[in-house]
Order: sequence, then C-alpha cells, then structure tokens
Amino acid sequence: MIIRTRIRVLTFTTALLTLFVIHDMASQEIAILKYGGGGDWYSNPTALPNLIAFCNQNIDTRIEPKPETVETGSEAIFSYPYLHMTGHGNVFFSDSEAENLRNYLMAGGFLHVDDNYGMEPYLRRELKKVFPEKDLEELGTDHPIFNQKFKFPDGLPKIHEHDGERPQALGIFHEGRLLLLFTYESDLGDGWEDPSVHNDPEEVRNRALQMGANIIQYVFTS
Repeated sequence: MIIRTRIRVLTFTTALLTLFVIHDMASQEIAILKYGGGGDWYSNPTALPNLIAFCNQNIDTRIEPKPETVETGSEAIFSYPYLHMTGHGNVFFSDSEAENLRNYLMAGGFLHVDDNYGMEPYLRRELKKVFPEKDLEELGTDHPIFNQKFKFPDGLPKIHEHDGERPQALGIFHEGRLLLLFTYESDLGDGWEDPSVHNDPEEVRNRALQMGANIIQYVFTS
C-alpha cells in the first residue's frame, strides 16, 4: 500500500512536526487518544485490536496488533498518522492540548472520533478550542471514505440503536482535506468488539469492520 501526504508549511514548528508524521506513516501505526474530563476513553478494549486484525487480513496493512495509548498534549501523537478516540461522556482539552491536537491535524495527522453514545455535546464544545473557525460538516454519500475497498452507497452504516437517530459521518476539513472524522449515532466501535460483548449478528459486525477498514485505508492512501 502506497502512503502519500502533502506537506503544508504552517510555521517552522509545525513544518518540523509534519516531517515526524510523514516519517512514521510508513509504519502504519495507530493509537488510542487518552483525553481528560472523566470520560471513558478506554471503552471498547477489544475494538481496535479486532479492527487491526481485519485490516491486516483484508486491505494489506501491516499495523501492530496492539494499539498504543497517547495523551492529547503529548508529542507522541506525532508518531501516529491515525488516532482513534471514543467514549460515552465528558471530554476536556486544555488550551495547550487543543493547540497540540490542532498542530498534529494541520501537519498531516488524522483523528477518528467514534461516539460510543453520550460524548457528542462535549466533543463539539472542545473542538471549538481546537478549530474555533471551523464547524463539523456532514460528509456526503459520495465522499471517497465510503468508496474504498468496501462500498457504502448509503453512507455510514447504523450499528447500534440508541435514540432512533440516523447515523452521521461529520468532518472537519482544511483546504479540502479531511482532518477529523466524527462518527455519530452509528457506534462502529461496538461492532468491532468481540462477538460475545454485544452479541451482534455477524452481518452487522462485518459492516462495522468494513467501514472501519475503509476509514483506515482512506487515511493511509489519501
């Protein structure tokens, strides 16, 4: 799999950080984002390992089986082209954490936030610290993320029912590049977990894993 990214010279500091992201993208590693505020950032512990195994088997990635955990304010986030964030409740970024996350995303990194139910209002509030000038925008069903190896002509699949709302794929863009994906009212991570956790039908789990693989493939090849 060929991995490409574009260097955007923002400041001297972020240009250097871009080099760190590009260098480490070759290893195709992903990490879980540990955030403050008391939310359960550690939920769905079997989800990412299962998604990694599915990707390595189906889209020719070479991701380490066990994802690392990195904190929002740490320089370690620049070692990973893809960060995953989930949880049920409160999210809080300090000003320095928000700046660090912004630099990471503007330098070529990518954050996938999967709402495990209940984090949406807190996330929206904190994202305004990261990108005060930007809003979440809904991705159209024609976005390439739905047309990677696996085809989702109707957009984001519904995995778990909570409030009867339709699933939404929301994003933050910069100069046409998707920096951040927020999957809402879908609960992909629950579908990635071990079958015994939620007792989902195999068809539902497979749709969740396929959509997750599309996200990974999009990040590593765009």
